[in-house]
Amino acid sequence: MSRRLFDLPYLLLSLAALFWAGNFIIARAVHGIVPPFGLVFWRWFGAFLILTPFAIKAVRADWPMLKQHWLIVLALALVGVASFNALVYLGLQSTTALNALLLQSAMPLLIVAFGWILFRDAVKPLQGFGIALSLIGAAAIVGRGDWQALAGLGLNIGDVLIFIAVALWAVYSVLLRKRPKLHPLTFTYATVAVSVIVLAPLYGWESYTGSPMQVNWPTIGAVAYVAIFPSILSYTFWNRGVDLIGANRAGLFIHLMPLFGSFMAIAFLGEALQLYHLLGAALILVGLVIASRRKSS
Repeated sequence: MSRRLFDLPYLLLSLAALFWAGNFIIARAVHGIVPPFGLVFWRWFGAFLILTPFAIKAVRADWPMLKQHWLIVLALALVGVASFNALVYLGLQSTTALNALLLQSAMPLLIVAFGWILFRDAVKPLQGFGIALSLIGAAAIVGRGDWQALAGLGLNIGDVLIFIAVALWAVYSVLLRKRPKLHPLTFTYATVAVSVIVLAPLYGWESYTGSPMQVNWPTIGAVAYVAIFPSILSYTFWNRGVDLIGANRAGLFIHLMPLFGSFMAIAFLGEALQLYHLLGAALILVGLVIASRRKSS
């Protein structure tokens, strides 16, 4: 059954977007009590500890190939794991989840752009139409159906940091095609290990300069969620989904993040269901169906 699940790209990519949407809600909710480098370090260190007993056998078997292709694995870890997440958590210290989700909605367009720049990937008209339609749906949800509200969103340093993170993720998604044919656990474990090593001195500096990580139930709960769901599961599901259908089509599923984020707010924060939620959801889903058709890939 797990093998069959691993061959369902649309389900895997949807779950990845769901868990990442929860990551944004958690990170913004605890931004006042959990420092950014502390959260990102313990996120990946927790993922490292959880993965170790499951991945060690695969890592040993793949070690010769891992050593041979260490440079691309290192690059992918730095771009798509360590840098991306650190910049997102830093950005959420000074911007709203609304702005962050809107900026995430630009990711599919950037994936298409970098795919063309780096590999001259073609974009069919039907796929472009689907991308535009799902982007409109995501913007409708983020702007709560008020287009003037979108125009009035001011940019600050947090928005700039998140946009840089979004661009790095687009590069990561496009470069995944260069990933060596490692076992999925080997690749995830290797990129997580690199990220822990890179983030450790940043976390140490943050703690030394006056923002140590506090041990309490909110921080433990936040770290537990981000270590398991948006880290181990989302990255594994995303990498597999990109393998199966390509970065351009997979990138469309990022537009599910504002959809899922809105409904999480309704379920957990008591916000009311509005017409723009339904309209935005419909546009996103129709856009995904159109852009994901095999003839447009």
